[in-house]
Amino acid sequence: MLRKQVMFDETRLNWIRIWMDRYVEQRKYAGSSFLLKHKGDEVFFHSSGLRNLEEDLPFQRDTLVRIYSMTKPVTSVALMMLAERGLFHLDAPLSDFLPEFKQMQALVTGADKLDQTEDAASPTLHQLLTHTSGFSYPFNPGILPEAMDEKDLIIKPNQGLLKDRVRELAELPLAFQPGTRWEYSVGTDVLGRVVEVVSGQTLEQFFRQEILAPLEMRETGFSVPDGAGDRFASLYTPLAGDAMALNSAEQGGDTLRLVDAHETSPFANATTFSGGGGLVSTIDDYVKFVDMLRNRGSGNGHQLLGPKTVDFMMRNHLPGDIASMGPKSFAEQPMEGMGFGLAGSIVLNPGRVRVPGSVGDFSWGGMASTYFWIDWQNDLTAVFFTQLSPSSSYPSRAELKALVHAAMIE
Repeated sequence: MLRKQVMFDETRLNWIRIWMDRYVEQRKYAGSSFLLKHKGDEVFFHSSGLRNLEEDLPFQRDTLVRIYSMTKPVTSVALMMLAERGLFHLDAPLSDFLPEFKQMQALVTGADKLDQTEDAASPTLHQLLTHTSGFSYPFNPGILPEAMDEKDLIIKPNQGLLKDRVRELAELPLAFQPGTRWEYSVGTDVLGRVVEVVSGQTLEQFFRQEILAPLEMRETGFSVPDGAGDRFASLYTPLAGDAMALNSAEQGGDTLRLVDAHETSPFANATTFSGGGGLVSTIDDYVKFVDMLRNRGSGNGHQLLGPKTVDFMMRNHLPGDIASMGPKSFAEQPMEGMGFGLAGSIVLNPGRVRVPGSVGDFSWGGMASTYFWIDWQNDLTAVFFTQLSPSSSYPSRAELKALVHAAMIE
């Protein structure tokens, strides 16, 4: 792809700084940081506000945050690294690796009870990668999410071995027949377990050896790094209830209510390696991973994935946009005009997305309102960090992307 040389207007770039500061002044975010690169070179960086309101600590470049679902692209890359070695193909059923998923049931259309099911095929690895597997999340609407919520099957960092949580998931039916719908799910956590089975390593070991160490992502992991001290940001919510309970969101008076303090967080010493949402990172660490994708698998002198594999991952793997597949779930991105690849969303039509962008833009975010995108046409890498859950609280992602495009002059 021919990549453009882009010029930026400094006055308009400053609008990003003003916007970030305004979010802090209005007590929408406690603090945030944003890093923008063009052709791998830094164009803009700004941090604003606090990482810890209680101790008045600033949100800085080296602040550690929960990236939650921005872990998913890392797990997808791990799986594709194994696929490149000829160890499996993407149409392989999940039961080939995890026998507990051999005899599957799926809820019948219109079911109002958990036992209203029919036989279903074991979902394929490709269906797990694309969120068309029939798995779900506890914060989605429906019978299966309610059952998952009762069992606390959201794969938190303090829930023990991943294999045990995945076995519990196998006891529940699928929300729908695999391949018939799109629903945001714990499927990537299940893929993390597949990585463990195929590689013979824990997901933490595989990440460290095959991805984090080669890219020199020294401050990224499932637990807060030793010696990080109070650099780990606290997590806030504008909700009065559970910050993850999207189905029964209770609005509260405090827009920045503390829900996970840095010194008592389960991320201080994780026991569960969640491939769907378990990593913590710094902005300079995570941009190394995003830049590796922008460089078609190459980073820090290492070729983690073949260029053709990355190209394949960045295609839309759905029949149309996400909206065309009848989703009822929460998602980290818009659904109209947006397709889905093997690691995140793909812009098919910026007009339908209703956010300025380029066809083919690749992006994903996390529940604490973190976000990244790659603009292949303009050779841009952008990473935004903050710590507010849920990510649907404010339209910050759309606003930020519009600000970046407003600053671009060709």
